[in-house]
Amino acid sequence: MAAPLSKKFTLNDLRAARAAGSKTPVLTCYDYTTARHMQAAGVPVLLVGDSAANVILGYDSTLPISLNFLIEITAAVRRGAPLAMIMGDLPFGSYGGDVGRGFDSAANMVKLSGCDCVKLEVGPTHTTLVNELAGAGVAVVAHLGLRPQSVSLLGGYRYQGRTAAEANALVAMAIEMQQAGAAAILLEAVPPEVSQRVVERTGVPVIGCGAGPSCHASVIVTQDGLGLTPHRPRFAPALRDESGRDPAAAINQAFASYVRQVAGGEYPGAEHQYEMLPEEKIRFLKMQ
Repeated sequence: MAAPLSKKFTLNDLRAARAAGSKTPVLTCYDYTTARHMQAAGVPVLLVGDSAANVILGYDSTLPISLNFLIEITAAVRRGAPLAMIMGDLPFGSYGGDVGRGFDSAANMVKLSGCDCVKLEVGPTHTTLVNELAGAGVAVVAHLGLRPQSVSLLGGYRYQGRTAAEANALVAMAIEMQQAGAAAILLEAVPPEVSQRVVERTGVPVIGCGAGPSCHASVIVTQDGLGLTPHRPRFAPALRDESGRDPAAAINQAFASYVRQVAGGEYPGAEHQYEMLPEEKIRFLKMQ
């Protein structure tokens, strides 16, 4: 079992992991309680992703989630895991088309949530924004490959870098983002040849999300790994405890147990109740 975090994990630790060739685990997190457990389990980096739109709010895409909501839950995760490196996500519409608006969105995320870095899905039009943020001291994680916020433009949730031209463009964009000042690159749903080349051509940590073994860190949506979503992506491992138990099945069984206890009159029992002082109980009953 991994040891709990004992000191603050920072971007420098992520850089050191890249230099040492070690791999850094990253999980998504959206609430204070789960963040506490993840820190206790030794998870060094937590991503408060716009995937909360899907797994927390029940939307079909990430597009409807608001910046204010993401700031609020990122702050909750920060409070739950003060030693972890917290990555806040900028949602659709909070940074596109206007550098000033994007700068303000990122600045508010950092100031109001206390996150350590900000992730945004980038394309050629975001180079100036990344440069401005880096110049102001904001650690930017540039998200490339499958960009869920651009799902309509991409024609669905399809892996990227399928052709030599697409792959070459992804590598070029990663280099451009590093030159603009990005502190790290996140690659989602790309072939391993593409991520390998990005790792070779850049000097910043590369976080993979379905991007093969060459990346310096790997991230999945926690609910996918736990089997709590309708479909587990092919790149998400099935997370199990040391006995190999299925977490989703265990949770369902726990809920079913509660239903049985209440329906059968087992709960609440005497051990679950509060007691009045004997003299106050007598006085109260006489009043009735």
